[in-house]
Amino acid sequence: MSSQALLEQLKQGIVALGDDPDKYPLELYLGYLNELVRWNKAYNLTAISDVEKMITYHILDSLSVLPYLNGTRCLDVGTGAGLPGIVLAIARPEMQWVLLDSKTKKVRFLHHIIQVLRPANVEIIHSRVEDYYPQQLFSTIISRAFSSLSNFYQITKHLAHESTHTLAMKGKTAEKELSDSGFGDCKIHKLLVPGVDSDRYIIIK
Repeated sequence: MSSQALLEQLKQGIVALGDDPDKYPLELYLGYLNELVRWNKAYNLTAISDVEKMITYHILDSLSVLPYLNGTRCLDVGTGAGLPGIVLAIARPEMQWVLLDSKTKKVRFLHHIIQVLRPANVEIIHSRVEDYYPQQLFSTIISRAFSSLSNFYQITKHLAHESTHTLAMKGKTAEKELSDSGFGDCKIHKLLVPGVDSDRYIIIK
């Protein structure tokens, strides 16, 4: 598929999310995907290898949580190839983002992406979340399929203050995980991601 066709797919997807594609630097997303496809061949950063599916399952899926972000200091735990953190950081340049992962090959890719895209609002941290103690706490902590809900809350609580929104992006098991976790103060919202047939949810604590 040509770059123009990919750009059109991305535009249509953002419109389907109820947003205006002209608000976003779409070329940066295509640049990110180009590097992800290239590095994925050697480093196996994502199970999805088709760039059209990456637009749906990586870019649009990440953008679908924009309405739930809180404050201006955000942490993406277990960011992997930068998802959803790099996508959200590009969409919200006024927010400061920390992308954290413990795997060397993924952190290497993230440093490369920062050199290519040059976002001014992203910091890469190579660490286990349990070992990460920054000087400032976060207003939003997010993860995508990082761990069980209970474990996610447990290992990030030292990074949150009383106003922090802790967001877990989940699939079809979301409601069961929430029920099993015993966290009655959480809210769950279904995410409608264009092109994704399976259930997607965001759980907010």
